[in-house]
Amino acid sequence: MPRPVPRTDVLLNLFGAPHQTDLVTSALRLAAALLRRGARVQIWTCGDATRLTGAALGDTKPRDYTDLGREHPSTARLVRELIEDHPDRLYWYVCRFCAEERGAADQIPQVRTRAPFVFAEHVNAADKSLLMGVC
Repeated sequence: MPRPVPRTDVLLNLFGAPHQTDLVTSALRLAAALLRRGARVQIWTCGDATRLTGAALGDTKPRDYTDLGREHPSTARLVRELIEDHPDRLYWYVCRFCAEERGAADQIPQVRTRAPFVFAEHVNAADKSLLMGVC
């Protein structure tokens, strides 16, 4: 039986290709700022944004050959750490159909995969909803 969607202050909807614009950076910064203010936040990813939390990403991005001594965290690690820092106030959801279609069904354990037809429940559980990106 699916878990009920928790009441949140804000729902951030991430749609589309995450690395063509500043979508990911903006969404993560906005979520972190809201959490610092005590808000309860849920994030729903659809389309190519479902790849942000794929388990195959690991903890770090591939090394930059111009700066081999420096590691950069993957988006999956950033999301995991944000959820671990705010376990009762941040909820990250992945559209199951979009993830499966893109070969990203294997997600990090901190996120929940949901069928697209329950998206309305997430909108109803949030006081405000913001759409970021395009499909």
